[in-house]
Amino acid sequence: MGCCGGDELNFAAIAAEYFGKNPSLIQQAAAAIALHAAPMYFYRKGRGNYKAAPEENLKAALAGLERKQREAEQMAAWQAELLAGMLPEAFKPILSKLIHRPDKNGLEYKALAQAAESAQTSTLRLLDKVGAIPNIAQYFLDGFLVEHFPKGRGFAEFEPVNAQTNILLADLPIADVKAFSIDDATTTEIDDAFSLQKLKNGNWQVGIHIAAPVLGIAPGSALDQVVLDRLSTVYFPGDKITMLPDDAVDVFTLEEGAARPAVSMYLEVSLGFDILSYRSVIERVPVVANLRHHDIEPYFNEETAGQDGPDYPWKDELNFLWHFAGALEGRRGKADQPQQTRMDYNFYIDRDVVDGDVIDGVASEKVRIVPRKRGAPMDKLVAELMILVNSQWGKELRDAQIAGIYRSQGGGRVRLSTQATAHAGLGVECYMWSSSPLRRAVDYINQQQLVAMLRGEKPRYQKNDAELFTAISSFDAAYAAYAEFQDKMERYWCLRFMEQENLKDFNAQVIKENLVRIDGMPLVLRVGGLPELPAGTTVALQRLNIDYLELAVEMRVARM
Repeated sequence: MGCCGGDELNFAAIAAEYFGKNPSLIQQAAAAIALHAAPMYFYRKGRGNYKAAPEENLKAALAGLERKQREAEQMAAWQAELLAGMLPEAFKPILSKLIHRPDKNGLEYKALAQAAESAQTSTLRLLDKVGAIPNIAQYFLDGFLVEHFPKGRGFAEFEPVNAQTNILLADLPIADVKAFSIDDATTTEIDDAFSLQKLKNGNWQVGIHIAAPVLGIAPGSALDQVVLDRLSTVYFPGDKITMLPDDAVDVFTLEEGAARPAVSMYLEVSLGFDILSYRSVIERVPVVANLRHHDIEPYFNEETAGQDGPDYPWKDELNFLWHFAGALEGRRGKADQPQQTRMDYNFYIDRDVVDGDVIDGVASEKVRIVPRKRGAPMDKLVAELMILVNSQWGKELRDAQIAGIYRSQGGGRVRLSTQATAHAGLGVECYMWSSSPLRRAVDYINQQQLVAMLRGEKPRYQKNDAELFTAISSFDAAYAAYAEFQDKMERYWCLRFMEQENLKDFNAQVIKENLVRIDGMPLVLRVGGLPELPAGTTVALQRLNIDYLELAVEMRVARM
């Protein structure tokens, strides 16, 4: 370089300088090749001309080369650790990012990708092999949170909800009723409750009481924005991510022992279970009992509902409302439809179990899968009263020309829209979600519109409001994603249950082709080698392998 100075020189001149006067063509070619092969030292200027790199530029280029060599050595060391079954120490602080949202230009990911290629596996499988995914349930949850809750599942700081609501709710009248709710044992967001009173004219007053968070959450407030961001509570076995923070849920949930803010619909019902009148009011409702399925169902079930027999808590109320539910079902044209026997399943994860088995690398966790027959009297009672209140309030908003979000079904497709059209599946002319405002943003929005109607105030959303259409679109996407995650986690725990209980042999019902539903759990899978059989055929299967990462289980046909 010293012979070149700062001026441009042709490769022939460089050859003459190096080889002597009148260099041969071979010598000139050698000089050109050498110059071209040293881009850090000589810049190509075109037409065979080159210029020596400035000293500062050369120093920087050499430093870069040295850095790349160090990086290559580091990557090689990481690859060696990975291929030896060890997790590099440098990977541990960035594991979540490396697994769920990797920087593919980062050295760690490049080393991981190259090691996986050498091992002829995927990066995820290799990370699992070296112990980077000790708990696959947590792996699925972390991936979901990265995608849908990038700021974390917790809540920002809010003004205490009690401070916001005490003044607003103090003037609400207290209803002269004794309300009770019916829910699963794990329910904390208790949205609905019921009451029953005998009237002086011999008829009955049925009260349907819906928790009213909109009475204490101002439109446009930070808490209101949380509802519109989260859109729904996320449910999955053993846990949930609530739409509202606990302190807000605690104020508005219809928990026993207090008069809770509610929007109530009261029905006057004849002895023949005809509805004679409707009225809706905003009030505080004394809730005196939270009935839980596991406590009451042994007494109130298919064999005992509506029958004389031993007394049990709330027997008269439950039996009356069950008969009323049957009348409502009949008026919808659904009572005489043949009912398929289908099961619902509740998942319970018992943690910190003494002497728990180690499965999937996790100790002290056991899953229980508890079946419940779909359409049990308690379910029917609640479902029919919810259909009634959601249908009636939908009609009232429609008739008042107040915007709302309706749920309709036609041609087999269920969708949300601002049009109050029929829901063919339910057999009602109009239907909206408004009975779960603690758990779903659509119900919360509809409750805002309903409260404005009852108070004679201007509703928050007007017809063709762009924000209303945005809310529908956002809710549809979020609700589908949350449901998909719940299905994934239920599938995972079904596989865990198989291994935990050492279950090898199963009966399954053919759905279609090689798709079957396993008896005793909500698990649907495909079975290789299954011949074409009529839907509903029972087949005996034997479990071979479980793949937790892919949520797959390999089965073979034992007999048909």
